[in-house]
Amino acid sequence: MNKLALCTLVAGAIIAGPAVAKRDRSVPEAKPMGEAVNCISLHSIRESRVRSDKVIDFRTSGRKWYRNTLPHNCPSLGFEERFSYATSLNQLCSVDIITVLYSTPVSRGASCGLGKFQPVELVKKK
Repeated sequence: MNKLALCTLVAGAIIAGPAVAKRDRSVPEAKPMGEAVNCISLHSIRESRVRSDKVIDFRTSGRKWYRNTLPHNCPSLGFEERFSYATSLNQLCSVDIITVLYSTPVSRGASCGLGKFQPVELVKKK
């Protein structure tokens, strides 16, 4: 792997890695807040939280959350909680592909397609 590709992988892991150490493994409930959209702006993404092999929540500027439910399970995504993506646009879209990043050793895993981005309000645990 050349140095540029490795830098891109590391940058993607930092951007799309877990926001906190290992979290509760359950997927929190989310209340839909409007119509799903095909794309969200890369510049507005503040964090991503991998919830399972099929669900990723993205927090954007303004504390708005978007839930992306992948059309198929993405092997090891929920365990590794980190992924990379490459896009030539300034948006992350439902037609884009993410790639799971393994932490030990650092390597690439499964590549999986994204779904639509559903604006949601995360339901707090009682």
